Amino acid sequence: NNNAPAVIPCIADGDTGYGNAVNVKRTLFGYARAGMGGIMIEDQVAPKRCGHVSGKSVVGFEEAVQRVKAACDARDEYNAQFGEGMAPLVLARTDALKTHSFEEAIKRCQAFRDEAGCDMTFLEAPETIQQMQDYCSMVSGPKLANMLEYGSTPVLPPKELKRMGYTMAAYPLTLLSASIKAMEVSLERIKEGKPTDDLILSFEESKDAVGFTWYGKEEERYKC
Repeated sequence: NNNAPAVIPCIADGDTGYGNAVNVKRTLFGYARAGMGGIMIEDQVAPKRCGHVSGKSVVGFEEAVQRVKAACDARDEYNAQFGEGMAPLVLARTDALKTHSFEEAIKRCQAFRDEAGCDMTFLEAPETIQQMQDYCSMVSGPKLANMLEYGSTPVLPPKELKRMGYTMAAYPLTLLSASIKAMEVSLERIKEGKPTDDLILSFEESKDAVGFTWYGKEEERYKC
């Protein structure tokens, strides 16, 4: 349902794959049938946690690599059956930096890319610009940066990330946090009996944003 109205490729978070290697493959097949452009698979132990909080655990090195390999095999099998490029890309994430060490995290990213064959790696929660630079120089292929405001990782401009060697940047909480703040401010205005006009879209803008305007035009177009 989330993917249906999108006009650009969407990436699904496949978390741990929800079980063993067979479950990982099933998860990828499911997202492929939903038309997703990519799926992220990670090495955390289920139930997983946010990458920027304490208490995380990851599976062993070999299990992590096999988990990603299962996703990549499913990708290749789906492409062989339905045509090249029909399966979602595989993004492989490691949280081993916080649970083990930077060296272990790099080792996993290298194995995800060079042994398992993932399309993009994602080193979660690097804590310094130097770690980000080292990751980009030590791991081949496309790389994802996670820009979480007030998290563990320095938030850098897109141009700087690209110069560093990143291919894609995710902003997982930016819009959610902005929405929460806007709702809190609006509710406070309402509580105080103050207008909210300067905080909100006009009714016409809201109708445009959610598709009402388009729907009305289409309705008129086919009116008998």
